[in-house]
Amino acid sequence: MQLSMQINYAGDHEQSANQVVELERAGLDIAWVAEAYSYDAPSYMGYLAAKTQRVQIGAGILPLYTRTPTVLAMTAAGIDALSGGRCILGLGASGPQVIEGFHGVPYDRPLARTREIIDICRQVWRREGPLVHDGPIYRVPLPASEGTGLGKPLKLINHPVRSHIPIYVAALGEKNVELTAEVADGWLPLFFVPDKTREVFGTSLGAGLAKRDPELGPLDICAGGIVAIGEEKDVAPLRDLARPVVALYVGGMGARGRNFYNALVQRYGYEAEAAEIQDLYLGGKKKEAEAAVPAELLERTSLVGPESYIKERLAAYREAGVTVLNIIPISPSPTEVVEKLRSWID
Repeated sequence: MQLSMQINYAGDHEQSANQVVELERAGLDIAWVAEAYSYDAPSYMGYLAAKTQRVQIGAGILPLYTRTPTVLAMTAAGIDALSGGRCILGLGASGPQVIEGFHGVPYDRPLARTREIIDICRQVWRREGPLVHDGPIYRVPLPASEGTGLGKPLKLINHPVRSHIPIYVAALGEKNVELTAEVADGWLPLFFVPDKTREVFGTSLGAGLAKRDPELGPLDICAGGIVAIGEEKDVAPLRDLARPVVALYVGGMGARGRNFYNALVQRYGYEAEAAEIQDLYLGGKKKEAEAAVPAELLERTSLVGPESYIKERLAAYREAGVTVLNIIPISPSPTEVVEKLRSWID
């Protein structure tokens, strides 16, 4: 099992980069850089490549709609070259609020886009010939009937460090998870409950894996949550630090009837609670929405407690198929948390 961590993308980038260097020494395997509607992720990923030696640098995530498929491929190949083969291309659909509200492009056909983008990226990296792709969404080169007619098939000038850069996909819906299991190298679920994996995701994962190309190898699963190690009475309140995030996603992301995170929490068995959180959040009662997040859900999506309990949680994540534990250390010394987890996992 590898260890990964989301890196702060909205604060002091130099300070965050220095922390990544320390975490790398402590045993961190993957540093994820998010891209919401802040600075772009690839710029900071390139900076981290120059500051580090071993840690993998992942986009966590680049929204599908914000770049052409070839730009996504070029970006990942560039970071892979700068880092000596340490890039992970994390992709996700994001949501209509960001895609249409900030980028001004239609939020349509996320499944088809995911499949085509992954296919185009892998073609670009392999350089087996000029890129030609004729899909329902992307046509490369652009047909003469849709442009000037001067487009010519091209291939990437540079020879990538790797012809296969890992692609992880953030997915929650049943069809999205099935597609991810079929074509991606890794899966990035949010609010992951290990003991509910088979019940909630089993059918989708099974259907996707049945169609998976054996050459892709096993599917990585990257999941986790807040980590705090100590006596229960001391660290239990730290689980509440996740309340604002859970309330935001379950209550405020998307709209009624189109909120992927709300639907997931319902599938976990919290139908009434999910509805209440959304009603409160959309009604402007954010604090009340946070208070409505079930304590049990916070416990099941975190690793907070004494060492013996954390080790039990590690075993549960491993049993659920998690190959990359994604952590949010709550500690004066995140490096000590990484060192402890590294020793227990090893």
